[in-house]
Amino acid sequence: MKIFYEDDNTCLYFGDSIKILKKLSDGSIDMVFADPPYNMQLNKDLYRPDQSKVEGVGNTHWDAFSSFKDYDDFSFKWLSEVKRVLKEDGTFWVIGSYHNIFRLGKIIQDLGFWILNDIIWSKSNPMPNFKGTRFTNAHETLLWCAKNKDAKYYFHYHSMKILNDDKQMSSIWELPICSGNERVRSDDNKTLHPTQKPLSLLNRILLSSTTTESIVLDPFLGSGTTGVVAKILGRKFIGIDKEKPYLEVALNRIKNSTPEDLEKIQINKKIKKRISIGQLISEGYITTDTILCDSTSQNFATVKLDGSIETTDGEQGSIHTLAKQLTGKVINGWDFWYIKNSSQLIPLNTIRQTYFSQKFD
Repeated sequence: MKIFYEDDNTCLYFGDSIKILKKLSDGSIDMVFADPPYNMQLNKDLYRPDQSKVEGVGNTHWDAFSSFKDYDDFSFKWLSEVKRVLKEDGTFWVIGSYHNIFRLGKIIQDLGFWILNDIIWSKSNPMPNFKGTRFTNAHETLLWCAKNKDAKYYFHYHSMKILNDDKQMSSIWELPICSGNERVRSDDNKTLHPTQKPLSLLNRILLSSTTTESIVLDPFLGSGTTGVVAKILGRKFIGIDKEKPYLEVALNRIKNSTPEDLEKIQINKKIKKRISIGQLISEGYITTDTILCDSTSQNFATVKLDGSIETTDGEQGSIHTLAKQLTGKVINGWDFWYIKNSSQLIPLNTIRQTYFSQKFD
């Protein structure tokens, strides 16, 4: 087991995932996120209408398997190790496409995992079907699993509700694929990793099912998005990959990550017009630790990373929940709270309307 990098909170291993997983201790991990090879079975290059080549995973050796049985055997081995290293109250996330997610789902159930949800990641800016021979593949599926049927597990329901503007979050997540400045590229502007996942997706996963005491494992680290979000959210992290160039990219991203990275996430303009304070944070319209107050400057609160706010008395909740708590009335938090900026009070709703005008007009 070769350690590629290690500090107090992050450990990256260079080598075969199954072999390294076997050396980790039983019941030592709180949460696993896995983005395994998809076995996409692509044998030919794919080109856009302008004849430029699509950078996919079809010609990558790490995604190539000789048969479905070969892929199933590989999947059974690493999934068995994941179950072994997972704590009794830990959870496991895996993402895939139609090429592999159903095969993984069967093996997951055969191993005794208990599927809690299947999450649809609906891509707001999907790659089109250039040949026009199928529907545009605009989503991927995540399976969220407990170690067994009776396991007690973390789920931060209220954080997810706050992130969704105080509405219960559903199992359909509309988020963009990596693009713009978020996409990691080489010096000659080529995509460094074809299946890089967006920060917004991993942010939601880690916030929903881990705490600041959690140890997070990613056995197929790739470009390192899980490690970046784990560092930003203050989780301990273990990552594994057998491709040294990917580990170098991941390490560079993790070392240089800051909370501002989540605030720079670019969201496609076609998203729904309902907006949460969490979205304003991720877009950089509001920063964490921003001070809010009411119109009389008698009640104050601080904006937290997950979109919740915390009063000076230590009460934490959404802008709507705390507005109701302070007034005793059902009240719209957007109208109740102001941003305290020097001697000026800026209505929070003004920031929201500025966002709408710049994104949708």
